[in-house]
Amino acid sequence: MSDEHRPLNVLFLCTGNSARSIIGEAIMNREGRGRFRAYSAGSHPKGEVNPHTLDLLRGLHYPVEGFRSKPWDEFTGPDAPQLDFVFTVCDDAAAEVCPIWPGQPMTAHWGLPDPAAVEGSPAEIALAFADTYRMMNNRITLLMNLPMAALDKLSLQRRLDEIGGRREAGA
Repeated sequence: MSDEHRPLNVLFLCTGNSARSIIGEAIMNREGRGRFRAYSAGSHPKGEVNPHTLDLLRGLHYPVEGFRSKPWDEFTGPDAPQLDFVFTVCDDAAAEVCPIWPGQPMTAHWGLPDPAAVEGSPAEIALAFADTYRMMNNRITLLMNLPMAALDKLSLQRRLDEIGGRREAGA
């Protein structure tokens, strides 16, 4: 977080990069515009964004062009953005050995249930995606409201971990 005049770069990681990490990228880019710039990637990307993710985001008036399922190694090269934060949002990705991120970003695990794994009626599936959106939005709101300039690195890391460990009502 060296240049205080540029937006803080955030990477949301998941295994497939088709639902949770895409939702995080969408929320952060809209709600944190000017202060944060979000990206998403997967350790084993599915190659396409889950259609239920796109339906949810469209329904919430997000532009969905440009979202794609991509590998995390796009963020390890010399042309990659300098990351300030990396959040794993699924337990599989959290358990994997992550690449060495340029710039030594702060990392935390913000595990969320996988809405793409839900089986049931269209209404039950839509509810799972809406719940994921709600939980991710709550966590991102907490992050955006942290007094970044007033926290030392250790205090900030503790707060990031606390946000990820929140028990969500209804989860």
